[in-house]
Amino acid sequence: MERFATRPVITGTFGVVASTHWIASAAAMRMLELGGNAFDAAVAGGFVLQVVEPHLNGPGGDMPALFWDARARRVRVLCGQGPAPQSATIEACEALGIEVIPDDGLLPAVVPGAVDAWLLLLLEYGTLDLATVLEPAIAYAERGHPLLPRCADTIAARAAWFRAHWPTSAALWLPNGEPPAAGTLFRNPTLAATYRRLLSEAQAVGGGREAQIEAARRAWREGFVAEAIDRFCCSTEVMDALGRPHRAFLRGSDLAAWSACFEEPVSLDFGRWRVCKTGPWGQGPVLLQALAILEGSGVETAADEGPEFVHLVVEALKLAMADREAYYGDPAFVPVPLDRLLSPAYAAQRRTLLGLEASSAFRPGAIAGYERQVELAVDGWQKACVEADFAGSEPTFGPLGENRGRRDTCHIDVADRFGNLISATPSGGWLQSSPTIPELGFCLGTRGQMFRLERERPDALAPGKRPRTTLSPTLVLEDGEPYLACGTPGGDQQDQWQLVFLLRHLVHGLDLQAAIDAPLFFAEHWPSSFYPRRARPRALAIEERFPYTTLEELARRGHRVDIRDGWSIGRLTAVARKGSFLHAAATARLMQAYAIGR
Repeated sequence: MERFATRPVITGTFGVVASTHWIASAAAMRMLELGGNAFDAAVAGGFVLQVVEPHLNGPGGDMPALFWDARARRVRVLCGQGPAPQSATIEACEALGIEVIPDDGLLPAVVPGAVDAWLLLLLEYGTLDLATVLEPAIAYAERGHPLLPRCADTIAARAAWFRAHWPTSAALWLPNGEPPAAGTLFRNPTLAATYRRLLSEAQAVGGGREAQIEAARRAWREGFVAEAIDRFCCSTEVMDALGRPHRAFLRGSDLAAWSACFEEPVSLDFGRWRVCKTGPWGQGPVLLQALAILEGSGVETAADEGPEFVHLVVEALKLAMADREAYYGDPAFVPVPLDRLLSPAYAAQRRTLLGLEASSAFRPGAIAGYERQVELAVDGWQKACVEADFAGSEPTFGPLGENRGRRDTCHIDVADRFGNLISATPSGGWLQSSPTIPELGFCLGTRGQMFRLERERPDALAPGKRPRTTLSPTLVLEDGEPYLACGTPGGDQQDQWQLVFLLRHLVHGLDLQAAIDAPLFFAEHWPSSFYPRRARPRALAIEERFPYTTLEELARRGHRVDIRDGWSIGRLTAVARKGSFLHAAATARLMQAYAIGR
């Protein structure tokens, strides 16, 4: 289908990359030019993202990925979501007088997962040596990169807090005592030294690439990195969003006890496509549930910028997100009835709840044996609605009246000439959310904020348990063959935007770039995954580029329409393989994501 697009779809046969920062895309493409594969490229791009988008991800954060291994002809999940520390218990939080885990400081720190996951991917599926893959990230950390406007804004928003409460962050992010201006060359020599030491300790063991990568993983999980994290966490107490100082639960021993791992994907057949996501330790199955509910609903024939399309998508997501709240959690700790949730019979039952008006209800499905979880999910939603009405809708302002900056995420997709595809969504370790560890040049992730402190909930805090992340890469097969890798930043919005993109591309026939550029929307009907977990029933943020008749009809149906700037929602990227050709596209929103290839 012909439709306006800001850029051409990148088309080639050698290799393509799409990511949320042009420098990361270029670094990944360089690995392909050096003879590397998609996994080498993704790792190089991933480490560069830690440098150039430090407000969106960092070495202390987390990273899930889905990929197609052309040699074994299979889809795999890479889990780089670190778990809760061994001393992080509900009882420990109660002893501190904590009713909800904050989103900043040291208290919500979980095991950093991203670096070990990238290194595991390089070890098992890459071909290039560690020095080659790390070289771009080291260079940009040492020599500098042009600071993104949103990164500069984030630092400026937190400057007073850094000066007052987190002096180690002030020392790094406020050169000469002031926030750096957008576009200035920003350097992080301490982070460069951390990367260099990982590399030097790896090379000191001798041997081949595998032995050196394993040595780097040990240096991270058991060596100098874990030791520095342990010293900082044991000796540091910092102010956080709760209005009082706390220490971290995290210790170096927690890093040593965990490693990234590979898993099987969760998938759903949708027409001739098989859509693959992570397990329910992430929100990925929400997209699959929504697709199953929408199949046969009329969304296939509804105009994709019309009110019926938007309405059906939003109402299906309300049902799927309600199930997320009631049922999803780390399956190593709690039973999750995914077979039932993804069954055709269950989808058909849920489809009958798609009404003509915007639903004001919160309706998890009824599954025998899970009644208490449903009750707790509904109670949590009701509380989130009350708090939203009381506190307003701006999530970046905490109880101290301090502007705490935006949190978001990165993404990278790669397809190579060997037949491999990968979609990865690194996040966490945000510069604005936790104090910088001065020996290392980065801060810890705060994904622990996603745990609940109600014991009977599936996402309740427990030692060694993965928080239910919103990070949600996607991989699609067509007639059993690898076709598409895509993703986006956006927290709870990730699977909303990907759902709309997939429907427009797979069902309505828009090409990759047109499907990404088309106007987007998202709902906030369910509790946010992030502190302070507000919900806004029937709220619908929507770009102003939708036809006025669509906006008018959605409001008439009872949606609380919040019209946004026409290019402000979503940061999608995608790569695809079709016959002999490789394709890539990236959003024009924020003017920083880029696709590249040949």
